[in-house]
Amino acid sequence: MLQLTCAAERERNKLCSTARQKKHEFSVDMTCEGCSNAVTRVLNKLGGVQFDIDLPNKKVCINSEHSVDTLLETLGKTGKAVSYLGPK
Repeated sequence: MLQLTCAAERERNKLCSTARQKKHEFSVDMTCEGCSNAVTRVLNKLGGVQFDIDLPNKKVCINSEHSVDTLLETLGKTGKAVSYLGPK
């Protein structure tokens, strides 16, 4: 009984966390797979993010609880030009 309750609590926390996350779209001056790998590296290091990279269109869509400023700063660590396009 207790095990079922703990599992239900974990699932509820997971759903609540997902509901708090916001999706944001950024333009990142990526020209090759190495650039997209750099984006992947810095975002994975930040943690707490889910993201999709659209290399041909130079866009990154990020689902996260982090602020836009934190995401901009993190993406900037790639050395590429970055701009915020808005919520997705």
